[in-house]
Amino acid sequence: MSSRVVLTYGSFDLFHQGHAQLLQRLSMMGTELIVGCSTDAYNAKMGVPAVTPYAQRRLMLESCRFVSRVIAEQEWEQKYTDIVNYNVSVFAMGDDWKGQFDHLNDVAQVVYVPRAKIIGTRKPFHAVSQPALRMVAGA
Repeated sequence: MSSRVVLTYGSFDLFHQGHAQLLQRLSMMGTELIVGCSTDAYNAKMGVPAVTPYAQRRLMLESCRFVSRVIAEQEWEQKYTDIVNYNVSVFAMGDDWKGQFDHLNDVAQVVYVPRAKIIGTRKPFHAVSQPALRMVAGA
């Protein structure tokens, strides 16, 4: 089998079984799985601060046998560059992001993976209402 790199992003806060199941499924799509883990600064900027510090979330991901490499997600715009720099074949995100990354189809196959039943209830950045963002930011 030729090299097929899969890339995904997330906070992976309060890492649990659903995260591991998702990573396992993604790892089966290729020969290498790269995970972009959002930094504390990026999470705060997006209005959804993490409970677990970045260094601990990164270590958890690096310890996961399904993950080949962990990179820091520091800005929304880095996805295109990461796909090119890491020679990514498949860009995979949860289906709650459906349509948000279709513009990346020119550099990688974009796949939206069903995950609602295994990941949990934390909403992605784009699904958090503005009043809820202000409440989180003020906390």
